[in-house]
Amino acid sequence: MDTDNVAKQAEEVEALSSIYGDDWMTESAETRSYRIKIEENKNDVLLYVTLPENYPSQSPPKYELSAPWMDRKSKEKLHAALDEVYLENIGEMVLFQWVEKIREYLQTFKPAAVEKIEPKSPAVESLDLALLDINCPDITHGEVIADRKSTFQGHAAEVQSIEDVNAVLTKLKQNKKILNATHNMYAYRIERKTAKGTSILQDCDDDGEAHAGGRMLHLLQILDQKNTLVVVSRWYGGIQLGPDRFRHINNATRQVIQQAGLLKK
Repeated sequence: MDTDNVAKQAEEVEALSSIYGDDWMTESAETRSYRIKIEENKNDVLLYVTLPENYPSQSPPKYELSAPWMDRKSKEKLHAALDEVYLENIGEMVLFQWVEKIREYLQTFKPAAVEKIEPKSPAVESLDLALLDINCPDITHGEVIADRKSTFQGHAAEVQSIEDVNAVLTKLKQNKKILNATHNMYAYRIERKTAKGTSILQDCDDDGEAHAGGRMLHLLQILDQKNTLVVVSRWYGGIQLGPDRFRHINNATRQVIQQAGLLKK
């Protein structure tokens, strides 16, 4: 590893730690992985970065953004803004500029407007998902986990785009049992490789089971899963499980990833 890069990285990490205090955390000193929380206007974004050996002289940091509350178009716009910052500062340290760019973005963030469409006459009463021919990745269904009348089942697929994610979610809901589950929570991580470097597009959804999607996404991050979508269906049996429900959700997540052959070794 180039000694000049080592010195610059150490200097940058020390400066950011001093500037951002408790919002800056070291995930792994060995792999030079860090996390910073940026919060503005009651919204927050987690920026995960890993510094490659040839940063900043030749390559950008590898980064991931976590903001489950943000819509897809807004995330793509933010990714593009960070990529632009790097292109304007090739060969220089960019983490501080990235953090402040995210902060600036949050200060001016406005959710995408939802277009209201008036129903046309005659209106279609319902849509039978089973009639749709959906072209989507293969889906693996995991084993059922049962506890006190509640059941959990994971579903996993290899995805390369947001379109793949939406196709899998729609395909799953063709199954009436899955459609009628109490919760269908999910999380995904998609690796994006461009000439500018590598980034991760990721998101999750609780579907009413508070914090479940975030825990699933955290597990995917720990496992360093890429191009992976996991959905966990829960059918509530009338007895509250407390924290045990998260253990079952995590077990269903890991089990189906392994069964699908997607679990990284």
